[in-house]
Amino acid sequence: MSTIFTKIINGEIPCYKIAEDENYFAFLDINPLRAGHTLVVPKQETDYIFDLDDKKLAGLFLFSKKIAKAIKDAIPCKRIGVAILGIEVPHAHIHLVPMDSMEDVNFRNPKLKFTPEEFRAIADKISNKIILTTKNTKVSHKGH
Repeated sequence: MSTIFTKIINGEIPCYKIAEDENYFAFLDINPLRAGHTLVVPKQETDYIFDLDDKKLAGLFLFSKKIAKAIKDAIPCKRIGVAILGIEVPHAHIHLVPMDSMEDVNFRNPKLKFTPEEFRAIADKISNKIILTTKNTKVSHKGH
């Protein structure tokens, strides 16, 4: 049975896509800690991040780096926090969270609520920064 992330990647469940390439996919977390909170996943369904082979794991972090730079350019913050939890969904993923303090990456904090229009605006803002810095990354979130 496919994970929710695989269903998102396959377009079976809608999302606010930030970017994708042949191996990785980035989209906004629908229960964000902060505006711009993004999930980055390998398209290959693997439960535990450290079960990815070295090439896929390195690629996941390099793809995440591009996304993190775009988030930082689009969303005012001091840094982009990185969290790997891996319990709630059995599909390897990295959380990229804009942060101004350590408290911003506390997963016990109440999650923010945004309208679909606000999510789309945030995704557009981040995606547009990737377009300016990365020519080989497909960037779109329309219809997905």
